[in-house]
Formats: sequence, C-alpha cells, structure tokens
Amino acid sequence: MTSSASPRRVAKLALEDGTLFTGEHFGFAGTSEGEVVFNTSMTGYQEILTDPSYAGQIVTMTYPLIGNYGINREDVESKKPQVAGFIVKELAPAYSNWRADISLEEYLTQNRIVGITGIDTRALVRKLRIKGAMNGVLSSEILDDGQLIRHAKEVRDMSGADLVKDVKPSKQYEWDEDQGVWRIAGSVERGDGLHVVALDCGAKQNILRHFAERGIRVTVLPPDTPAAEIMKHNPDGLFISNGPGDPAAVEYTINSLKQTAGKVPTFGICLGHQLLGLALGATTYKLKFGHRGGNQPVKNLDTGRVEITSQNHGFAVEKSSLERAGGVVTHLNLNDNTVEGFRHRELPVFSVQYHPEASPGPHDAAYLFDAFVEMMKTKKPPTGKRLAELQSLRG
Repeated sequence: MTSSASPRRVAKLALEDGTLFTGEHFGFAGTSEGEVVFNTSMTGYQEILTDPSYAGQIVTMTYPLIGNYGINREDVESKKPQVAGFIVKELAPAYSNWRADISLEEYLTQNRIVGITGIDTRALVRKLRIKGAMNGVLSSEILDDGQLIRHAKEVRDMSGADLVKDVKPSKQYEWDEDQGVWRIAGSVERGDGLHVVALDCGAKQNILRHFAERGIRVTVLPPDTPAAEIMKHNPDGLFISNGPGDPAAVEYTINSLKQTAGKVPTFGICLGHQLLGLALGATTYKLKFGHRGGNQPVKNLDTGRVEITSQNHGFAVEKSSLERAGGVVTHLNLNDNTVEGFRHRELPVFSVQYHPEASPGPHDAAYLFDAFVEMMKTKKPPTGKRLAELQSLRG
C-alpha cells in the first residue's frame, strides 16, 4: 500500500459560461484546456485515461472515489494518457492492488496531465447534462477568475475539429498480442489465416487484442492511407477504429472508405462507425453531452436482446440519412433512441457505435468480433438469426 501526503495547492476549473469550481490540484502542475465531459463508470479510470478517443477532453468521473487501485503498466488502451485533464470528487489518499505499479497521481505527473480534486462533481455533471458539454480550462497556475473564464471562452470547439491527426500512428505496424489471462470465457469464431487491415484513428489496444485472440493477422495502417494502398495489402477484412473529434472533419479516411466500400468486408467501431456512415452518404451530428460510461442499454433490433454496453462518443449518425444511404439500423440506444449500429443492405459492411471490446466493462457485445470473422468468410453481413446464435455462445 502506498500513500501520498504531499501538500496540495489550489486549482480551478472555468467553463465557457462563466461557471467556476475551486478545488485542490493533483498530478502535473500547469494549465490544460478542452471540452469538459463526464464518464459514469465506477471502475476503469486507467482505461479511460489512455483511450485516444478522449483526446482534447477534460474528463470528469461521476464515481466519487478515484485512484484506490493505482495504475499498472498492462491495462492500458494506448501508450500514454490521452485526456486533456482529469476531474475527481475525491482522490484516494492510498492505493492497494497487487498489480499496481504507481499511484494515479504519480502517473498523471509523469505524463503531464493536470488534475483537480475536491470539487462538487455532482453539480458539475448536472450543469453539463442541462446545458451540454462545454469548453473549459483547468489550471493550478492561473488562479485569476476573469482570466480563466476568458481563456475558456477561447478554447477551440469540438465541432469541426480533426483530432485524429493528433493521435494517429506515423507508420504501419503489425499487432500480435492477444488478451492473455483476460480472455473471455466461451468459444470464439476462429479466423486463422485471415488478414485484417485496421485503420488506426486512435485505436484502443483491446480491440486489436480481440482480433489476435481469434488467430487473425493484423496490419495496422495510419487513417490517412489511400484506398489503393489499403487494397495492396490484399486484406480479408478492413477495420475502422475509434478515435477523437468530429467525424466529418476526417475527410481523408472518409474518401478512402468511399473507394473501398463493397470491395472488402468492413467493420467499424465508434468513430469508425461514424466514418463508415459518412462514406456511404449519411450525416452525423453532435450530441448534447454524449454517451460515456459502462452501462448504456442498447437494443439489438435483429435479436430483440438488450445489451449493456460501454460507450465513449459525442457524435452520432443521423438515422434517416443513413437509411437513405442504404443502411439498415441494427442497434438503438434505449436512453435516447440514437443509432448504435447498422449494416448495409447489399454491401458487406456493418458497424457499432459502442465498444464491444471494453475492458473493464460488460462483455455482452463481444460476439460482434465473431460476426466480423464470419463476414470475412462469407463476404455477407450476418443475418439476425446468426447474430442471435453467436450471441448465445457468449451466454
């Protein structure tokens, strides 16, 4: 067990509407800016911190006590924390876990992430739910209220922002690490000998682990790779990953997907779902405060079953435009009826808005990786009946 007794300094959070919160600083001493959002998960702060989809965002945890199990070097979704800042109600003064390497505070300090603790996160989240996600500034060095508010009003808006360019890989790489001791119980659809090309828009590593677990060879390419270069790899399947920012701003990936549509079985998750929708001719829009948490109910319209899902997105695909573009809605969010998944009527293309790979998180949707393997073999999207069969294998 390790504890931190270092003296605390004042930190402040300013929102663009002029709201101010004063608390105590932890992590890196400095100033950060971004869109202030909230996540309702009770555990998984380490995975949240390292999810590239959070680039450009200051994340608020709604669960009150954060940091009690520390940080380990294995359960990460990318090489480093990706959030712009971190907000908690109460930072655990000690951590205790046999796998932990360092404390949450040490981890944020090492990676230059500014944190604030001791504010009323319930009041903050209530404001974000009523008014919507807002830009903000978090600082342990700028403590003048007027200066902070002016800074918050000048923060770049998330709409129209291409943040994929900030998290994308610079070159091609191969992935062969599976889930190891964290394999999900039950059989999986094997894809031995199949080759997937993944466009990394900010991919969570556990997605790639799911492919490797099924015996699939994975080649990861930057998201700005031209369609002709993608096809030179002769893939059995094309995967489009999650990532940050406004999907409509990622024009280079959309253009490539327009050219590959129908040529290779394609699966998208989160931002990948949105980019596929845009490539087919649908439109996207910004949600009021987004979906971020580990308990979002989604109805699978093919099977009639409700899946409890992990989600992290601030944009959505517009339903009527998707249907006009040849998409068939397969999943709906039961909280607000937004589109959570679709398949194309004719082409071997399907996607989901949520995260079937989530760890920690529910495993209700892990069957979708099996569905992708099967689609690579048959060159056709799986039927509703087959999805139900694959899902039943997971319990």
